[in-house]
Amino acid sequence: MAHVINSLTGAKIVKPKPINEEVPFDGGVMITETDTSGIITYANRKFREMTGYDKEELIGSPHSINRHPDMPKAAFKTMWETIKRGDMWEGYVKNMRKDGKYYWVIVWIKPKLDENGNIVGYIAGRKVPNRQDIKRIEQEYRLMKEHEDA
Repeated sequence: MAHVINSLTGAKIVKPKPINEEVPFDGGVMITETDTSGIITYANRKFREMTGYDKEELIGSPHSINRHPDMPKAAFKTMWETIKRGDMWEGYVKNMRKDGKYYWVIVWIKPKLDENGNIVGYIAGRKVPNRQDIKRIEQEYRLMKEHEDA
C-alpha cells in the first residue's frame, strides 16, 4: 500500500485506493508552499478542504501525498526541470483526495527566492481547468503512463 512519511512528525500516512469519482474544483484560492525538496511548508484552508488532509498531516509531508496514480512520472520530471532552473511551470494535474476521490486543476508553480536570488522553495496556486482540455490531457497522460509502464 502506498504511503508517505511526514518528516516533521514521523507519521506514516497511508494513501487511499483511488475511487473513480471526481470532486470538481470550484475555484477560489488554493495555495501551497514547499521547500526545495517538495516538502509542504504551507497549505491554505482551501487546499486542506479540497484534499481532505488536515494541517498536521500536510506540513512536513511530500507534496506527492495527493498525487493520483494516473499521473505520469514524465509530467513531474518536466515540472522539476523547469522550476529548478528558476522558471515558472504550469500544467494540468489530476490529484487524489484523502478519501480516494480525484480532482483536476491547472497548477502553476514558481520558485521562491531569497534576497540573493537563490531558490529557497516553491509556491503553487491552482486554477479551474477547462473541461474540454481535460479529455485531451487524460489521453496524453494515459499514453505517457502506458509508455512508462512498458
